Parts: sequence; structure tokens; C-alpha cells
Amino acid sequence: MGTLKWVRGVNGAVGRLAPQTIASKMRRVFMTPRDLPPRDWELPLLAQSERITLRFGLSALRWGQGPTVLMMHGWEGRPTQFASLITALVDAGYSVIALEGPAHGRSPGHEAHVLLFARAMLEAAAELPPLHAVVGHSMGGASAMLAVQLGLRANALVSISAPSRFLDVLRGFAGMVGLPARARAAFIQQVEHAFGMPLKRLDVAHYQLNLPGLIVHAADDDVVPVKASQAIHEAWFDSRLLRLEQGGHQKVLADPRVIESVLALVAGCRQSERQTA
Repeated sequence: MGTLKWVRGVNGAVGRLAPQTIASKMRRVFMTPRDLPPRDWELPLLAQSERITLRFGLSALRWGQGPTVLMMHGWEGRPTQFASLITALVDAGYSVIALEGPAHGRSPGHEAHVLLFARAMLEAAAELPPLHAVVGHSMGGASAMLAVQLGLRANALVSISAPSRFLDVLRGFAGMVGLPARARAAFIQQVEHAFGMPLKRLDVAHYQLNLPGLIVHAADDDVVPVKASQAIHEAWFDSRLLRLEQGGHQKVLADPRVIESVLALVAGCRQSERQTA
């Protein structure tokens, strides 16, 4: 907390004198993930995984045999954060491929953002069997929905604790690090330039999500406000919204109700696929 207070003080003072300079520094901070080690409870599943390398050096972990479920973690996350869900999917007869996003784990790169995550999912899908389902958490959920807009094909999609508008994410970060008005505007401009597309294209309200889906969010999420789940649900015709009272931003991944709902979604899509085959 002391460090953040100091950063806010520096950004507030320097940002008024040199808004472009401090905006550039904060853009690099915003896009440079820390390498956080797995927790002890993740290690058993990590030991059971098979590491695979896809094109462009993208790294992933694989478990199980059967229809393919592709997973994408969130910012500064890891595949094994899905441990409970991965175990349940493998036990139910699915193969799980969990990516390490760009600049995360053993995947290449020094910077990352939602568009790079989405492109990584597209690159991975080009080398994998047809995707039965895609599961994304936080920024991984946002990137999964964006990837569908960019051509990713799957029978079902699960978004957990994901933001609905990337502009909200940028404004939240700018407020947290104390950027004054001109520096905040410059920061958002610089991020938009790095993306190479207007930020309004990252608003789920403009998406066409034409596949069955599950949206999960906990009311006590202190990272992404729960109202984002309602915005996603309203934009996604064929979706079910599972809103939990507790689970925060991370613990929701292991909630038995979430696991049950994901298994029901993928099983239902699998049954429909068999009937139409």
C-alpha cells in the first residue's frame, strides 16, 4: 500500500508536467506481467501435465483424452489455477489444453494484452483438433470472446470473471496509479495505438456471440465489478448467467457450482453434436 501511495504521488506530480512521458511509463507497466510462481495446491496437477509447444513458441499444458477444451488464464495467471475444473473435465472424458499466454510462463514475449491473448488462442486452435469448448478467466475470458469475433470456432464458450469493456479496465488502472487527466488520456491513447484497433471494438456490446455460453461472476469480485457479467449476458443471446454471492476473483474457479455448470454446458453441446452428426 505504501508503494502504491508513492507511485500515485509521483504520477500525480510528474503527470501534470510531462503527461506523455508518465503515460508511456504506465503503459509499459500495464502491459508487463510479473512472473508469479504456482501455489502449492497447483503443483500436483502441474506434475501430471504434458507440456507442449505450439507455433511461434506458444507454450501450453495438456491433460486427458477426448474432445478438446481450450483454456486461457487471466493477467499474471497460470493454467493450473483451473486445477479443480481441469480435473473434473479430464475425469468426464475431455482433453484439456491450457495455454500460457504471451509473456506468461514459458511463452515468448515481454508484454501482453487482451488482443495478444486472443491471437494466441487463434494460433493454438490452428494446430489443435476442433475445439469442443473454450474457457477463459478474467482477461482470458475477455480474450476468448474477442477471439470468437476474430474467427475462433468452438461448440461452447465459458467466460469467468471477465470485464465487458476494456476502456473500463484502462480507466480503473489509470485511477489506481493516480494519473491526472491529461496523462490518463495519453495513457489510453497509447494503449489504443499498441492494440492497433479502436477500443470500442473491445466492448462486448458490439460482439456477435453465436454459440452457447456460460457467464460466471461473483458478487464480491474486487477486481472486475460484477455488473460486467450482466452487460455480457445482455449482449450474448444464447448464454446462461451464473452469479455467485461469494468467490471473489479467483476462488470462484474452484466453486462446485461453477464446475457443475461447465460440465453441464459441454455435455449438452456434446450430445447435440452427436445428434446432428
